[in-house]
Amino acid sequence: MNVVFTDVLLFFLLVCAIAASFSKKLLNSILIFMSFSLIMSIIWIILESPDLAITEAAVGAGVTTVLFFVTLKKIREIVSTDEEGDAKDEQKDPQK
Repeated sequence: MNVVFTDVLLFFLLVCAIAASFSKKLLNSILIFMSFSLIMSIIWIILESPDLAITEAAVGAGVTTVLFFVTLKKIREIVSTDEEGDAKDEQKDPQK
């Protein structure tokens, strides 16, 4: 039973790694990365390393994901600010 569960987790780990690599949207990649970290923390528990499991859950799925979300928000703010600036430039000089 334990071997089957471990194999299923390893399969999902592989699927998450491939899906995060090929995802077109950054938000989806962040969510998939969070899933990868949670699956990895479960694998650490199965391998009887609770200290690594807690660290993986806290840092991998917690802190890193929050930092990715903040970065994604900042990037979109920069892009929307640039688009607003371009729209104002076009209104000033319609020849562009």
